[in-house]
Amino acid sequence: MNDYTIIKNYEKIITGKSTLFLDSRLQELLKRKLGKIKYNIYKPYIDSDKVIYYTDNKPIILLYELICNNNLKHQDILGTLFSLGIDPSMYGDILIIDNHYYIYILDIIENYLLNNLNIINNSKIVLRKIDIDYLKDYKRNYLDLEIIVSSERIDTITSSLIHLNRLKVIDKIKNREVLVNYDIPKNSYKVSIGDIISIKKYGKYKYNGIIKNTKKNNYIISISKYI
Repeated sequence: MNDYTIIKNYEKIITGKSTLFLDSRLQELLKRKLGKIKYNIYKPYIDSDKVIYYTDNKPIILLYELICNNNLKHQDILGTLFSLGIDPSMYGDILIIDNHYYIYILDIIENYLLNNLNIINNSKIVLRKIDIDYLKDYKRNYLDLEIIVSSERIDTITSSLIHLNRLKVIDKIKNREVLVNYDIPKNSYKVSIGDIISIKKYGKYKYNGIIKNTKKNNYIISISKYI
């Protein structure tokens, strides 16, 4: 899947178009594919996880606020987008700031989103378009964690993060309660630096890599939890 996505986005760059939204893993793969080919990076805000590569013309990106009378979680919004069949490459970061909910999208899915994103977690949603630069200076807050793991597999890291045995974590992965870069991973997926891990009811995390090895051949890794 990654190979096809990289080729598709590579072709967009060399033909003067902009890519779709790229998570950290796809960015790294595309950089290797592009080599010395020049490109620009469009970040909707300073600390964007998902960005767009382009050559000449900036992509048309829209920012919507999701207005709801009840509290929503990132996973609630993400799960609804999945249920609507919207590919993760069509939208950027989902931000929750002081009980306000925002999503960046490509203009090509605007009408579909307006016609179909009406309810999240049994709560009525109203979409309001706002200025694309409204959050351009926004910086995320993180809680930095260090945990000990036996490997960089997603099931192993998740098990340590939420203190749940590996078999139960595998069930969570099967039930789409654990996502990496907004997509469903295999149990054996090896997490890379910059990967975004979303765990239903537990939160969202960014993987920063291995700090050092322990004497028992485990790893101390760095994780940033979104707060």
